Amino acid sequence: MIPTVSFVVPCYKLAHLLRECVDSILMQTYEDFEILIMDDCSPDNTPEVAQSFSDPRVRHIRNQPNLGHLRNYNKGIELSRGKYIWLISADDRLRCRQALERYVDCMERHPRVGFVFCAGMELRPEGETPATYSFVSRRDKIFSGHQLLKQLVNGDFILASSGMVRKTCYDALGAFPLDLPYAGDWYMWCLFAIHYDAAYFAEPMINYRIHGGSITQTFADSGARIFVTDSLKVLWRIRGHAARAGNSAIARRCMPSIAWRYARAIASTERENSYAVCAGLMNLAEMEDSLRQFADGPAEAEWIRARAVAYLGDYHYRLQEFERAREFYTLALNGDGWMPKVWLKCLLLRAGSKGKALRDGVFALRRAVSSRI
Repeated sequence: MIPTVSFVVPCYKLAHLLRECVDSILMQTYEDFEILIMDDCSPDNTPEVAQSFSDPRVRHIRNQPNLGHLRNYNKGIELSRGKYIWLISADDRLRCRQALERYVDCMERHPRVGFVFCAGMELRPEGETPATYSFVSRRDKIFSGHQLLKQLVNGDFILASSGMVRKTCYDALGAFPLDLPYAGDWYMWCLFAIHYDAAYFAEPMINYRIHGGSITQTFADSGARIFVTDSLKVLWRIRGHAARAGNSAIARRCMPSIAWRYARAIASTERENSYAVCAGLMNLAEMEDSLRQFADGPAEAEWIRARAVAYLGDYHYRLQEFERAREFYTLALNGDGWMPKVWLKCLLLRAGSKGKALRDGVFALRRAVSSRI
């Protein structure tokens, strides 16, 4: 009998957490599902744990040889028989017994919804803490795909293990691209949102585990450059998909985000998604190479370059490197003079201490107002 839902559970060196994940699925009030444990030739006792489940809905698929996490995801998606596919890593778990029941009911009632996701709680050895970036609304909500995409192009806030997708979405748009090892899930959410609506549950029904053996931590340990290259690829590709789909507004929305990513890669020490993004991962010459590769002509390249340089001016201003900030603002305006805010920042810098005090006061007021909204 064909199940309604297929859980794809990729597992590599996570045998010690696998049972907790699978048990959280088996305890769901909605019971029409299968579980595919995608054992990626794991060197630990994953086969022993996977084969210990007596429930016939649990299937153990062991790869020979190791495929890597994205090929393993795609194989699981291909083998899934369900109408809906929920990909949940073996180190995560469901924290609500009604999660699947609520997901399926929502998808059945809203045929235009391509995927559903929820807020989540990070799980650490000391206990649970809210994954604050995953709380996108105080209430359950149906997003039009384009409404959600306007937010998604600014950064990924969907916990990968919280998403259940119609299999027809994968059939129509393809599975995970193999050249996006870090940001593949962000790309897929954006791609789905171009073509489908999305549903969100405000209750945190997933535990996202933070630990040293996670894929994210593995990428962080190997250096942060992949965070930059993958993120830029996602935004450039989604811009292209949106343009081909006739959505010029979304394509334009990607451009400031692209400029901001370039600026952060060149000089930023801020944090993103709980791990540090290191400074100096790209220089201006490398940005030029990237713009030549991806930009749709010199005019678009100039638009993005000017905004990236203006963001660098803001960066140096925050460091109180005012002369350096003025240099970047001037460089930005030489590229594109139609940036009123940058003109104003230049004028305030030229006004000396009074201008700086006025700018800092306006910024503090805006921050106070936004915190109350």
